[in-house]
Amino acid sequence: MSGRLEGRNAVVTGVGSGLGRAIAHELAAEGAWVLGCDVDDEAGAATMDGILGGYRHADVSHENEALVFAGVEQRGRLDVMVNNAAIQIEEELAETTEEQLDRILAVNLKGVFFGCKHAVRAMRPEGGVIVNIASILALVGDGILAAYCAAKGGVLGITRATAVRYGPEGIRCNALCPGDIDTPLVQAYFETADDPEALRAEVSAEYPLKRIAQPREIARAVVFLASDDSSFMSGQPLVVDGGLLADCY
Repeated sequence: MSGRLEGRNAVVTGVGSGLGRAIAHELAAEGAWVLGCDVDDEAGAATMDGILGGYRHADVSHENEALVFAGVEQRGRLDVMVNNAAIQIEEELAETTEEQLDRILAVNLKGVFFGCKHAVRAMRPEGGVIVNIASILALVGDGILAAYCAAKGGVLGITRATAVRYGPEGIRCNALCPGDIDTPLVQAYFETADDPEALRAEVSAEYPLKRIAQPREIARAVVFLASDDSSFMSGQPLVVDGGLLADCY
């Protein structure tokens, strides 16, 4: 590894599995000290075992200033904030309940909003980098994920507003928009089918690369956004989707 984040301090939400776990490992492999958080303490602590940094319980559906400042208290400053924690509820708009919508927005939208809010406060005046995990569903629609699409679209709005307002203070903010990733969340979707492997093959076939992403492939894009390699990039969605949105057929 090149050590592109050597000496930097990061907070990553949702490290218990899947993409969050991969992000924590890749940031650490590049030299960062990482404070990971999750609602599943056993899984989150297992991810952070052996990684330079620490673990803290956090439910991002509620404003949690203590999470960000725990990292600051331990290390003196915050350089990188990755707002990754998310959930998914499969339901078309006409059948979505208020409770389902509130839950999706609380985790996937409020979690990012308040993550950015407290990261900005912690990063002043030295500056820093915020990476918000959005989705290609922030850019296109999925008929059975209406609430998820709404939340991820909102993540792009938060990203742009943060970049515009706090860029003069040396804070960059970008969003990552991945397609399907081979994580427990996506596998749970496959398991809803009578033939999970057939559904996996069907979804994979939609991608020009004929497969879905591995978590590490997306985590490497997070490293890019968190590092100086993207030093003049802010307020932007970075699409990492194996060519899916480029294919109009």
